Amino acid sequence: MTTEITPCEGKGDNVNVRVQGGSSGAVYGLGVIGACIYYMSHAITPEQKALGFLKGLVWPVFLVKEALEFLHKE
Repeated sequence: MTTEITPCEGKGDNVNVRVQGGSSGAVYGLGVIGACIYYMSHAITPEQKALGFLKGLVWPVFLVKEALEFLHKE
């Protein structure tokens, strides 16, 4: 199936097409999976495993918190 795009006649407008990379979403997704595995593997009870899963979803919060604490040390 071929689609032909023709410019509008009489219009002097330029068309800008922006393509953005989507690799950061894949990296974040792998980070979420890895964090869930890490936190859940250290859990013993089902409640701790559920908490580990939730922590895995928000792992960047812990990363930024630890980075800021490290930078704030004297």
